Amino acid sequence: MRHFPIFLDLCGRTALVVGAGERAEAKAAALAAAGAAVVRHEGADLPTPEQLRSASVVFVCAGDPAQAAATAERATVERVPVNVVDRPDISTFVMPAIVDRGDVVVAIGTGGAAPVLARRIRARIQQLLPERLGRLAGFAARFRGTVKAAVPDFDQRRRLWERVLAGPIAEQVLAGREAEAQAAMVEAINRREAPPAGIVHLVGAGPGDPELLTVRALRLIEEAEVVIHDDLVSPDILSHARVDALRIPVGKRQGRPSTPQAEIEALLVRHARAGRRVVRLKGGDPFVFGRGGEEIEALRAAGIPFTVVPGITAVLGCAAAIDLPLTHRDHASALTLVTGEGRAGARPAMSAAPHQTVALYMGTRAAADVAQGLMAGGRDPETPVAVIENGTRPDQRVAFGTLRGLGDLVRADRGNGPALVVIGETVALARGAPEATSARQAACA
Repeated sequence: MRHFPIFLDLCGRTALVVGAGERAEAKAAALAAAGAAVVRHEGADLPTPEQLRSASVVFVCAGDPAQAAATAERATVERVPVNVVDRPDISTFVMPAIVDRGDVVVAIGTGGAAPVLARRIRARIQQLLPERLGRLAGFAARFRGTVKAAVPDFDQRRRLWERVLAGPIAEQVLAGREAEAQAAMVEAINRREAPPAGIVHLVGAGPGDPELLTVRALRLIEEAEVVIHDDLVSPDILSHARVDALRIPVGKRQGRPSTPQAEIEALLVRHARAGRRVVRLKGGDPFVFGRGGEEIEALRAAGIPFTVVPGITAVLGCAAAIDLPLTHRDHASALTLVTGEGRAGARPAMSAAPHQTVALYMGTRAAADVAQGLMAGGRDPETPVAVIENGTRPDQRVAFGTLRGLGDLVRADRGNGPALVVIGETVALARGAPEATSARQAACA
């Protein structure tokens, strides 16, 4: 380790930036954000010894190599730390790549040898660290004195902080639910050695492509001790769970035996009460036909802390996978999401008005009845439709047709994967749609 890492407090102190242009502007802005009193020297001459001595640190962004070298030499004589952009050989310190999470800052250095590598490492770390990590550090700081006064014993205090920062309280802060976290923290301080409580995260896994997971969803899956997952969640997504994580399938597939909802809710409560970090992993989004509302009611009733992580719902992922615009100023000004299966097999009710897109979830069995209902209500029988099976996945299959033939289309082209039905004028614009193909051929003729 050639360079000793250090964090410098520049709040209220002078930082001298020598040079002009984008790099100098960016450096000055970063220093000002750290609370420094920034002084700019943009001329072709050298800073005076008085300017250098009054500075706590000097950054040289001059385009003239001679001016940069002379400034660095003069700063060194005055014993002022100096950094010259892209010249670690004449700098007394080098700048790291920085991950800024408020009170939490991570610096990555390569000794000036490979700045691009440092930036690549920073990008990976940014993916791993929650955006609200600094808020968590601030939350801990606010309770530090209270905890020290309430728990004088150092070992007990350390164990308390370990439980807090690795448990539900920290997760609530990271989820932006600080009021709940504060109440739980007060209780934790009063109880001290109480058994740690678990937490449940309702996580949307999206339509199947792992790259469509949110950053937070991926982190929670990787940290979970128990993953209770839908049958629709792809193996590629489940592979991100820890090797030692308990994986419990609770499949819900149309027309097949499935785990009762009450049993799923009991599993969530039982494992959380055992102090485990539980991820309830759902295909698509937890609150779009995912029964997430029912599960948070059960968790609230049981006093279990929880968070909800949205996912890309099926119609958004499937439409993007085939370049199908769900709304369009010329063709569709509304989007309706309906499910083909309600309680007791109830069929969906929807408007048959034109110029709106209908996304039918879990609706292959109901497709023919839905089509008949729309046509009876006045929807054009020639309205384009698409049946998208295993959308966003490598085995994705798409069939195009019209509203008049939707029932036959579903029966003739139905595989074993989850399928979504999209009805509306914009389907004609999708990649592979007969109307879109004809339009492109006409344009090229």
